[in-house]
Amino acid sequence: MVSRVIPVDPFDLVIFGGTGDLARRKILPGLFRRFCAGQMPKDARIIGAARADMDAAGYRALIAEAIAEFGGGRTCEDGTLDGFLERLHYVPIDARGEKGWADLAGLMRDDVVRAYYFSVGPSLFGDLAQRLNAHGMTDEASRIVVEKPFGRDLASAKALNKDLATYFDESQIYRIDHYLGKETVQNLMAVRFGNMLFEPLWNSQYVDHIQITVAETVGVGGRGEYYDKSGAMRDMVQNHLMQLLCLIAMEPPSKFDPDAVRDEKLKVIRALDAVEPHHIVRGQYEAGDEGPGYREEAGDPRSRTESYIAMKVGISNWRWAGTPFYLRTGKRLKARSSEITVVFKELNHSIFGEQQDHRNVLSIRLQPNEGITLGVTIKEPGPGGMRLVDVPLDMTFADALGEDGADQTDAYERLIMDVIRGNQTLFMRGDEVEAAWAWTDPIIDGWDARGDVPKTYDSGSEGPVDAVQMLARDTRVWRKVAP
Repeated sequence: MVSRVIPVDPFDLVIFGGTGDLARRKILPGLFRRFCAGQMPKDARIIGAARADMDAAGYRALIAEAIAEFGGGRTCEDGTLDGFLERLHYVPIDARGEKGWADLAGLMRDDVVRAYYFSVGPSLFGDLAQRLNAHGMTDEASRIVVEKPFGRDLASAKALNKDLATYFDESQIYRIDHYLGKETVQNLMAVRFGNMLFEPLWNSQYVDHIQITVAETVGVGGRGEYYDKSGAMRDMVQNHLMQLLCLIAMEPPSKFDPDAVRDEKLKVIRALDAVEPHHIVRGQYEAGDEGPGYREEAGDPRSRTESYIAMKVGISNWRWAGTPFYLRTGKRLKARSSEITVVFKELNHSIFGEQQDHRNVLSIRLQPNEGITLGVTIKEPGPGGMRLVDVPLDMTFADALGEDGADQTDAYERLIMDVIRGNQTLFMRGDEVEAAWAWTDPIIDGWDARGDVPKTYDSGSEGPVDAVQMLARDTRVWRKVAP
């Protein structure tokens, strides 16, 4: 099965922070793969813009090295690396000064899509937007891409939204969350709204609870200074896990349209209950065989920042009232795994007597080995009576569809192509971001007011024991964190 590649319109894509880590690891290698797939038009151009003084040749050499290191070994059948590098240009620029802006303006064309990727810190968003406008590089068809963190609380998110709204309409702003570009995340909507099998059961009458897990084996490493000002709540829950929660819990939109989808996601966020302190577990990893402890990596021996968080969340609406959502994410855990688990209720009555402790479980694996598994109950083969056993109906995408059909497209390359197309479905809207912070802020403020200290957990474990006990109080258990 061969995936169908739809070319996009000719474009000029400017990457501010074009020499930075994200550009080298994700953005440029992803664009190279789209070039190899035949999705990039012949007259598309990519312009790096950053503080470093170099010419176009130096920039092409830098990106060639990045593709060799981070390109995933993808070969280019429809063109050469040189063909991609020829599309690259570079302008040394000062985000807060005037250096380079006239040169950049001179490069931009009027008859193509203009997109500007702000691969820089949020403190520069307003400066970049203002200078793009002042130098005549924007029009109604221009669009900007902004990376998280989009604020660190409600007040800062509102300020950022206000700054960008001065120069761009909401329809031109693409707030990117790479989790939404994952194939399996998008499949959440296909599974829910494209199958009669699931949608009638997708409510509190049939679902016992839902678990959302994003587990990482790495620590904070070189990001320690940044992470210590953020923590798992700001870095992961407020955006990544919140988006997964919305896609799982939202009502069917009237159509598959960007604003229709985002309207339903916003309704979910606004329906979230306040989280009680005893329904939250914060953790911080200690030193072990895998490496130093969190405080050592963060450079603060008294840090109270969480590297792990688990919480029980309720949604007060007709569909989900009474069904808990358990969220957890953490670093330096046993295995790298991102999974959404929908645990259905037990049968009201079992004709098999004592053998009734069986229930259907739908597991949606985001990484690694993307796929979907549905657990069903069958008779155990062999003589000796009616013995029940749970077995998985497994659809691992690479196995079921083949490597081509599984489409191993990186999330960034898919989302960047959506920007060029002008499709905002998988990007966060300003009111959505603000609603998420409005729910998150009281939780963080409560920790600060109480002086909460994270529970320690062993590196390479499944997290703090208190998180296990939180579910045990509800007579439930976490799914095993496994690759």
